[in-house]
Amino acid sequence: MADIAHGDSPGLPPEQLETYFSLMEAVSLLQHAVERQLRADGDLSSVQFQILASLAAHPDGRLTMTELADGVVYSRSGLTYQAGLLEKAGLITRAPSADDERATLVTITAAGRERVATVLPGHVEVAKTLLFAPLTGDDVRSLNDMMTRVRDHMRALPPRSAAPRKRRPAEPPAVPSPE
Repeated sequence: MADIAHGDSPGLPPEQLETYFSLMEAVSLLQHAVERQLRADGDLSSVQFQILASLAAHPDGRLTMTELADGVVYSRSGLTYQAGLLEKAGLITRAPSADDERATLVTITAAGRERVATVLPGHVEVAKTLLFAPLTGDDVRSLNDMMTRVRDHMRALPPRSAAPRKRRPAEPPAVPSPE
């Protein structure tokens, strides 16, 4: 049996295991701080912020739900739910695409752009304080190089939107009760 506490894991040498756990802990700490800041400054979740920031960064402020799903790491149903909340808050609109009847276009509204502008300064401050403060310029360049390679490796796999949806098993036919 593997002894993870002592760095013994099937397939991972101790240095890789330690790196993996350090990365996971750092990401969790950063994610927690980001969630707190976004809630406090803009009543947004990090997924909602990602949706709005993705739309705000796009030249015409619109993307299809599929493009959003490929960019935001979140389940399809969760993304649809979050988009519904953003639409209800007046931060985005959703409409059928004129080019593809199967696609739904999501567009950021002026209020959505204002919300991004409101939360962005605090978001940047969290990144500076927690992620970049202990790093040198060379560290940042190295980290960017490493994480870009890791991300690109992961993104080279088929996008999540291309994966077939899992179908729920059909309910068995009801058995009539004896009378």
